[in-house]
Amino acid sequence: MLHRLVGDLMTSAVVSVRQDTGFKDVAERLAKHDITAVPVIDEQGHPVGVVSEADLLRKQESQADPGGHLTAAHLLPAERAKAHALTAEGLMTSPAVTARPQWSVVEAARVMARHHVKRLPVVDDADRMVGIVSRGDLLRVFLRRDVTIYEEITTDVLTRALGLSPGAVTVQVSDGRVTLSGTVPQESLIPVAVRLSESVDGVVDVTSHLRPAPDLTPDT
Repeated sequence: MLHRLVGDLMTSAVVSVRQDTGFKDVAERLAKHDITAVPVIDEQGHPVGVVSEADLLRKQESQADPGGHLTAAHLLPAERAKAHALTAEGLMTSPAVTARPQWSVVEAARVMARHHVKRLPVVDDADRMVGIVSRGDLLRVFLRRDVTIYEEITTDVLTRALGLSPGAVTVQVSDGRVTLSGTVPQESLIPVAVRLSESVDGVVDVTSHLRPAPDLTPDT
């Protein structure tokens, strides 16, 4: 089975800033390109951090309400430092959490969840940035057509991987939800068929109505 990797889904034309890029220039870059965060790279093209809209808003958050209704927010030392920062180096969240082009969608999604980030700069073997992948990019695997999922399960999973004869198992796919019906030679193949079907890109759920083929060996 062929799985789409981070390198297939990432955006290669990445908007980035340098460490010495000024606060206003960072804000203008976000607005111009309609993005919510931008990676910060050093002179060698290595990502060293990310500046998001939330990082920029620390400056507003640290100020008292002009109307006098609210006092200035209590910020932690690190947040206070960002509130007074004038360049991307001071504004950014670092170190940058990165991904590799050869990572699977699952691996990238788990790293995003673990670090509570919405995007990952993608780096090559020399740690130079070659792209960026977002949550939205990863979700594109679920846009695969049902017929494509059907063909991959019937051909790659059932026939090639499990060696089942065509027609032994009926596959139905609707909005990414897969139903498997029919018989398999051994009961132990049922969880394997389900697991491999679940791993196909774009599959949302798998329901199994599989059963082992009856033993036709005559009694002695």
